[in-house]
Amino acid sequence: MPTVDRWLLPDGIEEVLPEEAARIETARRQLLDLFASWGYDLVITPHIEYLESLLTGAGHDLDLQTFKMTDQLSGRMLGLRADITPQVARIDAHTLGAEGVSRLCYCGSVLHTRPRPLSTSRSLIQLGAELYGNASCASDIEVISLMLETLDACQVEGVHLDIGHVGIYRGLVQAAGLDASVEHSLFDALQRKAVDEVRAITAGFEQSSVAAMLSSLVELSGGTEVLERAHVLLDGAPESVMAALDDLAELAQTLKQRYPSIPLYFDLGELRGYHYHTGVAFAAFLPGVGQSIAQGGRYDDIGKDFGRARPATGFSTDLKLLVERGNISSRRAAGIWAPFTDKADLQSQVVALRRQGERVIVALPGQLEGDAAEYGCDRILRYAGNGWQVSAL
Repeated sequence: MPTVDRWLLPDGIEEVLPEEAARIETARRQLLDLFASWGYDLVITPHIEYLESLLTGAGHDLDLQTFKMTDQLSGRMLGLRADITPQVARIDAHTLGAEGVSRLCYCGSVLHTRPRPLSTSRSLIQLGAELYGNASCASDIEVISLMLETLDACQVEGVHLDIGHVGIYRGLVQAAGLDASVEHSLFDALQRKAVDEVRAITAGFEQSSVAAMLSSLVELSGGTEVLERAHVLLDGAPESVMAALDDLAELAQTLKQRYPSIPLYFDLGELRGYHYHTGVAFAAFLPGVGQSIAQGGRYDDIGKDFGRARPATGFSTDLKLLVERGNISSRRAAGIWAPFTDKADLQSQVVALRRQGERVIVALPGQLEGDAAEYGCDRILRYAGNGWQVSAL
């Protein structure tokens, strides 16, 4: 490669310059403090692991997103993490092994082999929180509430919440007794909202009542009124389906009380993360932005492969995207300029000021007092008759 090209980065891999880096770091600190105030404990996971651990319960999509390599020590396949959630699930299930409820949070870089739809970045800073050990709707509500508080802390405006429940589709498919190929065709048609295709696929089902219910899912989307329609159209559905509708109703009532300004959109045919989630699935969207800005859901028993199945629910977001879409400001503290000199006690004065929380920049040979403003300094350290004094520039 010619020397002139050595500054190039791979497509979708970005460096973060000082101003943006300061905003990201400000947001990271604020949000981890927010999580801590809710009782979520920070964990730090490795960037690289054995591949099978990284892909536990995550399905085919995450496999395609993971960079892979061979470990020179063991000969086993390694992966660069594309999602931190499976790692945190391992910590809860195996490393911690705590009984009862565990609340864990994380923030770290992840790499994707390909960018997400409508994005160009393959280098994200994933921030998230996970709640383990409780299967109630209350834990889903807590996690969704924390996600909304996270967006509010970053001053992300115009948020609306998209909510579904994969248990509805899963319960109906099980009742219909569909084989894998038919279910795959139905799943694909539902995701594309292809009404005619859905009706054509379900028309041949032996159980006409279940066929009608599955067919209705493609139209059951909208505000909270959708849940009332669903109770009518899905009357007679398996008990698990009705329980899922009850959970959504409880969730809707609580969220409307807590966040009356945030529009709620329910889509009972939306199966985002179907092979990963087991219950409620949710995502936060902004007007004019095609991809979600934060997302999550319930993924019970993800710890099974690590030796302990546990109820689990959580959310994640890309911290860089939050900062881009939000209004996080980072006001760099004004600094004090110290001259380049060998006068006595200068170093001790600089150390004392820094310990007081001041930002002190010591000039290097050739730098003059006139350079101070360029480095963000509004004061200068000058030697007076009775010692070093800080004064305005």
